[in-house]
Amino acid sequence: MSVIGVEGEERDDFNAKESRQLRDRSVRLLGSLLRPLRAKVAWTILVVVISTAAQVAGPSLIAYGIDNGLPALLNSHDWFPLSATVVVYLAAAVVGAWLISSYTVLSARISQAILIDLRKRVFRHTQLLSLEFHESYTSGRIIARQTSDLDSIRELLDSGINQLIQGILYMAFIAFAMFTSDWVSGVILFVALVPLWFLARWFQKRSQSLFRLTRVASARLIVHFVETMTGIRAVKAFRKEKRNEDEFGNLVEDYRDANGRVIQLFGIFDPGLILIGNVTLAVVLLVGGLRVANHDIKIGVLLAMLLYTRQFFAPAEEMAMFYNSYQSAAAALEKISGVLEEEPSVPDPIRPIDLWQAKGRVTFDHVQFAYKTDREVLPTFDLEIPAGQTIALVGSTGAGKSTLAKLISRFYDPTKGTVSLDGVDLRDLHPKDLRRAIVMVTQEAYLFSGSVADNIALGKPDAAREEIVAAAKAVGAHEFIQSLPDGYDTDVNKRGGRVSAGQRQLLSFARAFIADPVVLILDEATASLDIPSERLVQEGLQTLLADRTAIIIAHRLSTVAIANRVLVMEHGVIVEDGAPNELIAGTGRFAQLHAAWRDSLV
Repeated sequence: MSVIGVEGEERDDFNAKESRQLRDRSVRLLGSLLRPLRAKVAWTILVVVISTAAQVAGPSLIAYGIDNGLPALLNSHDWFPLSATVVVYLAAAVVGAWLISSYTVLSARISQAILIDLRKRVFRHTQLLSLEFHESYTSGRIIARQTSDLDSIRELLDSGINQLIQGILYMAFIAFAMFTSDWVSGVILFVALVPLWFLARWFQKRSQSLFRLTRVASARLIVHFVETMTGIRAVKAFRKEKRNEDEFGNLVEDYRDANGRVIQLFGIFDPGLILIGNVTLAVVLLVGGLRVANHDIKIGVLLAMLLYTRQFFAPAEEMAMFYNSYQSAAAALEKISGVLEEEPSVPDPIRPIDLWQAKGRVTFDHVQFAYKTDREVLPTFDLEIPAGQTIALVGSTGAGKSTLAKLISRFYDPTKGTVSLDGVDLRDLHPKDLRRAIVMVTQEAYLFSGSVADNIALGKPDAAREEIVAAAKAVGAHEFIQSLPDGYDTDVNKRGGRVSAGQRQLLSFARAFIADPVVLILDEATASLDIPSERLVQEGLQTLLADRTAIIIAHRLSTVAIANRVLVMEHGVIVEDGAPNELIAGTGRFAQLHAAWRDSLV
């Protein structure tokens, strides 16, 4: 066998194994969703079985009325057999209708319970996942999981499952009724299942790949739309509207083409299904008519067989539509189960260590870190930051400053070595103590929907209004807050629509200040502030940072002035370490950066 052939077989085996794993993962998720609803599911199944039996009883009752009730009425004027048949037929119809109504309500309650559980799981789990996941998994894809994917599952649960269960039971009960009433007609129906099976199998194979294409095309549409709306400022700034329109148009065309191929598939399947049903009905009529002529069966039985044959093929098309919903929902369930099976790269400790009275000493001990195995950011890093010291991290872009901040905040864990707070490895520290002790303020000052006061109190949810105001005053935000329409009760809207970028940053400072951490990290946090605002914040910082450990990452060297110590980083290595005045007076890297910054102000 050729090497290419071997590689092809190995690839097929891998794809088959991967497909089985995806299917098993989805089944596990579905099982966990259904487990708490076992009793409701069992009762619903019982209701649908009885309702289907009541519906299938109709043609048999009609046959009995024609073959027994009518002769009794005509020959002996006995009304009872025909009247009883009519009463039973009407009763079966009423009971069947009532049970169908009950089944619809019960199945809707089950589907809603599953969807609520699933939505909560996705939201809860994605929040628990580490920063690494969110930096690689785009917001558009996450939104697609909560919208289009869950809508596909909802469609399957609301109508697809009903079609499947009712269709299978309906066809099974009809086949049983035909075999018990007239086995010859039952055999004809059984023979008709052969071409029906081949048609369904062909449809299944073709539709599986086509429905996946529609799901992928739909997800790409959503992702592109979300990313465009999220980055609308950049779109406007760089005049990317036309390019976005062309790209979105291409995605829409792809989605249309994918759906067009699905429609073509149904254009073959539906007529094929109708053809098989009509041919079967014609054969039953021909054979049954000859047998009626030979007095082998009664006319009522023939009529029942014709009704059953017509009804038998009716659910087949609905079941094909179920397969449509099933393929979409199965693909969606695979993606959702994939998110839910993601493990945090920064897991909570099994036996957490409490650190109620943290002092703020941060230690890097032989730390190595790489976002990817082939790209090491910190080769071998050692650093001791005494409690209460304010250090400034400076250096060129990509030097490893923000990585250092993420390691201290435990958004990532080091590849090797330890990062510790007061001698306790951050990987062993209780998460509540970690988040209470270390707070990070980034350049992206995100404000949540709600009031200004609510956003500041995020750092301390039980804070009194006096504490909120004091925190705002400490960072120089009080005056602009007072100028807002409703002061501290002003709704900032999503992403802080009513406040400027600099004002949002001041609010994020107030949020961090009220949290009162022992370690405060400012990652380019003053980049959005103008010079007067920055001076106000620096005054607040000097008050807040007293007896507190602080790490300040800044390209704007005016912020460095409040630091006790400056660390200059290049390629993940500290190349200079000293007091700001000492380094400025020297001839090293920081002195060059400071001179260049000073010249830029002239």
